[in-house]
Amino acid sequence: MMESTVLSLGKSVLNGAVGYAQSAVAEEVALQLGIQRDHVFIRDELEMMRSFLMAADEERDERRVAKTWVKQLRDLAYDVEDCLQDMAVRSSRWRHCSPRALLERRRVAEKMKELRAKVEDVSQRSVRYRLIDASASKVAADAAVHPTVAGAGATTMSETEETRRQQDRAKMELIATTMSETEETRRQQDRAKMELTRLINASDDNPGVIAVWGSSSPSALGYDGSIVRRAYEDLRMNNKFECCAWIKLMSPFNQSEFLYGIIRQFYVNSLQRSAEAKQVAAGLVDQIPRKKGGDALVDAFKGSMNDKGFLIVVITNISTAEEWGEMKKCLPSNDTRSRLVVCTEHIEVARLCAHREGTPPELKKLSDAPVLYAFYGAGGSAFDQNSQGRTNSAGPSSSSHHTTTSGNNSSMDSTKLTDVETMVATLEESQLIGRVKEKSDIMKLITNQASHQRSHVVSIWGMGGLGKTTLVQDIYRSPEIGRIFDKRACITVMRPFNSGKLVESIAKQFGDENEKDLAKLLEGSKRYLVVLDDLWSTKEWDDMMLCLPSPSTVARCIIVTTREENIAMHCSEERNIYKLSGLKHDQARHLFTKKVFKEKTNLDEQYPELVEQANLILKKCDGLPLAIVTIGGFLASQPKTVSIWRKLNEHISADLEMNPKLKMIKAILVRSFDGLPYHLKACFLYLSIFPEDHKISRKRLMQRWVAEGYTWEAHGKPAEETSHDIFKELISRSMILPAQQSIRRGGEIIGYCQLHDLMREISITKSVEENLVFRLEEGCSSRSQGTTRHLAISSNWKGDKHDFESMVDLPRVRSVTVFGRWKPFFISEKMRMLRVLDLEDTTDVAAHHLEHIGKLIHLKYISLRGCFNICHLPDSLCELRQLETLDIRCTRIAILPKTIVKLRKLKYLHASVPIPPRVIVMDLDTSCPTLPRGSRKLKGLHSLRHVHLAWGNVVIKEIEKLTQLRKLGVTGINRKNGPAFCSAISKLGRLESLSVLGSFDLSLRGCLEYRGTSSTSPSPPENLQSLRLIGQLGKLSQWIGKLQNLMKLRLEETALEDADAAIQVLGALPSLAILRLQDGWFKGGVRLNFRQEEATAILFPSLRVLDLHFVPGSRSGLLESVQFGGGATPKLEQLRFTYKPDLCDIGLLSGLEELQSLEEFMLSGTYNSRMHKDRFVEDVQKQLANHPNTIMRDFCRPISKDTYNFNINF
Repeated sequence: MMESTVLSLGKSVLNGAVGYAQSAVAEEVALQLGIQRDHVFIRDELEMMRSFLMAADEERDERRVAKTWVKQLRDLAYDVEDCLQDMAVRSSRWRHCSPRALLERRRVAEKMKELRAKVEDVSQRSVRYRLIDASASKVAADAAVHPTVAGAGATTMSETEETRRQQDRAKMELIATTMSETEETRRQQDRAKMELTRLINASDDNPGVIAVWGSSSPSALGYDGSIVRRAYEDLRMNNKFECCAWIKLMSPFNQSEFLYGIIRQFYVNSLQRSAEAKQVAAGLVDQIPRKKGGDALVDAFKGSMNDKGFLIVVITNISTAEEWGEMKKCLPSNDTRSRLVVCTEHIEVARLCAHREGTPPELKKLSDAPVLYAFYGAGGSAFDQNSQGRTNSAGPSSSSHHTTTSGNNSSMDSTKLTDVETMVATLEESQLIGRVKEKSDIMKLITNQASHQRSHVVSIWGMGGLGKTTLVQDIYRSPEIGRIFDKRACITVMRPFNSGKLVESIAKQFGDENEKDLAKLLEGSKRYLVVLDDLWSTKEWDDMMLCLPSPSTVARCIIVTTREENIAMHCSEERNIYKLSGLKHDQARHLFTKKVFKEKTNLDEQYPELVEQANLILKKCDGLPLAIVTIGGFLASQPKTVSIWRKLNEHISADLEMNPKLKMIKAILVRSFDGLPYHLKACFLYLSIFPEDHKISRKRLMQRWVAEGYTWEAHGKPAEETSHDIFKELISRSMILPAQQSIRRGGEIIGYCQLHDLMREISITKSVEENLVFRLEEGCSSRSQGTTRHLAISSNWKGDKHDFESMVDLPRVRSVTVFGRWKPFFISEKMRMLRVLDLEDTTDVAAHHLEHIGKLIHLKYISLRGCFNICHLPDSLCELRQLETLDIRCTRIAILPKTIVKLRKLKYLHASVPIPPRVIVMDLDTSCPTLPRGSRKLKGLHSLRHVHLAWGNVVIKEIEKLTQLRKLGVTGINRKNGPAFCSAISKLGRLESLSVLGSFDLSLRGCLEYRGTSSTSPSPPENLQSLRLIGQLGKLSQWIGKLQNLMKLRLEETALEDADAAIQVLGALPSLAILRLQDGWFKGGVRLNFRQEEATAILFPSLRVLDLHFVPGSRSGLLESVQFGGGATPKLEQLRFTYKPDLCDIGLLSGLEELQSLEEFMLSGTYNSRMHKDRFVEDVQKQLANHPNTIMRDFCRPISKDTYNFNINF
């Protein structure tokens, strides 16, 4: 796992380095400096290294030497990229004949030669440690087998002799390598045999039944010379057990044949033992012709063996609980001296056999190649007859032939180990606590269409550890499913994927494992069900569809579980996709207490001192059943004390890594990380910069990714769009969780995200391993850290300047992110390669701290958002020619510096001031800074908000030339400049978002009207998707009704005089999905009518979110009623209503029962208000009674805390 992360980070960095090395800019600069040869050499070497990493990633090379070399290569790639970028940036600033330019050229030339030497060293090191010669050896070996045929030209004797010598060397190297690999394999198998022998001999743990699971390789399980066979022979020869037998058993189980085989083996082996052993074995053999099997033979066998220690090894392919129960009935319940070793290729059978009442089996890895694991129990009787035939949620049941297929078992690699551990952890997930609704919903998806003889696919997706497997298995075993489907099969897909093995498993569960044609097995069947658990790719799905009978011949239902949304969408129609989420707090707490205390427990009453720590543990688990069950199981065996629980909370990261009982949590979650493509791994680890529970803005993250070089323009697709795709894919793969959603053209987008606490622990661990992120926080140490590229300074770090400079490699830092209080030494001129400076919401930052920021010429992203003490930007800002993002929202900056127009690469300029500045410049009455003249030169601007339109029409003319603008926010519009502004925005063909704030008196009356006749007046931007108007309009501007693509609209303090007319205009907008009507948007008393009264075009056909927020006062009238229904708002999913509670009464809201798509009704009051009246709440609840799936939340009452899903504060 760690090795694949190293490779991925190495490739990610090399991509950046190679990209710079191959760029036209780098080649041109190299030509100017006279270092073309060094540049070409480094470029070509980097390309070769990248190719090696691609191959190494595919082969999953786990060698420690290779891992170390790759880390060195990664650090070198960072240095090369830094040098090339620094060279490109600085050369553009030189005057070619100046003394400074000559000195810089000399410095760069020396640096390039130094880097060339480092590249050569790394390349030579790979040769010395035989890291890249595998392919060369293979080519040479092929040449030895297939010599080159002479061409037209004559080959000299010396050339022939040299070729022969090369071939001989290649042969010898190949033979030596093969012998070395064979010797290593033999040593591994010897160790595995010794481990198994030691486990069988163990007397303290009393394993009783040992279930060995592994591949079908001849060296693994039931073959002569296998690991298990060698262990058995050693134990038999050492006379450790009085009776020994080696039995191969086929399904279905036959009791008599089973006992006959054991008895015969006992007798044969007794011939070399004592006379007493021979007599016992002979007596059993004599029972065979007399008893003819049955209970009499069983009783005789048990009677003879009750006081004997025996060792029985059974090679079997049993797959049901009944078969295992019948086998156990034949064996005596004797003391701890006996052992039964069951060998199987099916992991769930192994767990079933080793399971004991109330105690899940332990797991021990015996071998990597071949893969071999042992399951065993500890304590209790060796063969507990009280639990015979019983299964837990992890194992197959009497009605479920659940098979795990391991694909091509003869070729296991390192990824298999992760799959095994993941499978074990998944099977150990919780019982169905808190999943009643989910089970019911999925059952409806299955049964509703199955009852109509329709074929369909149901896909269940969500992050690892949610209990998808447990939930699906419970559904699969339900009697209702058994009545619907004639044939059933449940398959857990393991890696490497092998469709042939899957078909064999399905055929076996359908009734005949020897029949390869599933269509024949389904002849006469009406319906069949197949569960494909843990699908990892769309290709796996496509391959399986080629193997399953066509739905035209027999109706079928396929259930798919996966961690990725895109796989679910590939397999199923949207209506048949079910996203599984974490448990609610109450359900999680119930599951936790059940696992810890094993019985019904009221934590608040019985263990009040543990409540605080329990809540902290549950917060870490965040509704993840796997984590809750595993941690609860661990604490069940610990003293129930505050100190123990507090210690677990404080050291959860180390425990996940070191504690054997908790490591499984990390194993299953890391599996999701390991499955990421290399470019996603770096982007995911980057999130470890942010603190726990931090809601990360999507835009902030995307712009930082671009600035860091994690995303780039490809095939004409801008880097910003690539970043958005990466963000969506991380959400789809359940690596990050959505925190807020918004809606835009083309569907929903996530506004904010956050990391699950346990996924964050993984990202921190991995980023530390890779020296990617250094989190400067209380108790941290740089001793284990190498050169880190990203620095995150936590609010609890109390060090001084000396500590800072001794712990951080300043010249190599690429990003600095500060959380909490600022210290002046956090930024230094030594940070030559700094690209990102993110000080959002940092306190105590002053303008003079940024005085020399112009020397950090590589800066691409600066955020001073929330730094309230900053009142101006330094003049040196103009030196940051690479700057792309400047965020100065919520600062005191009233005027942007004139030199900002030199920042030609600037794309995002975000500005606003929370309150009017202390010193009013000119006659400005706004909280937004002014835009300097010459701003038209910033032709790359995509986003500009919010700025004041001062000095008449001058600034408007500047904005008119910014044709790349997508988002624009302004204030300072009046009747004089209003027509010019409307004309200007009509020329911004790419404008998607517009925000207009009224001046100090909030008046926009007559300011936003297009002048002239309909044929000559300019038209509004046709691509406008989001519009926000804050200020008195009096009446709604006519052009708003023409915005066919408008999806989001917010009206605040607009004082509209005719609310009904406004609703009719807005209701006709075909794309409007979010509507927010806030404080004072209407004048006087009003009745809002969202009801369709006439059979005309549907009002609000696309509306999904409606927010009605009213605060009665001087600017707002009283709300008399709000009506819904009549077919209007057919897609409304979320309704939020805010009003003064003492004014809310029966009849204020009506028609809610007619909102068929409503999922969430949110009720809240204004500040310092009392709770809503009971009769009003009851009236609303009565209307919503016909919508059982609608959630009502009254935020004036004490209710559980939930996330407001849709971001409508646009």
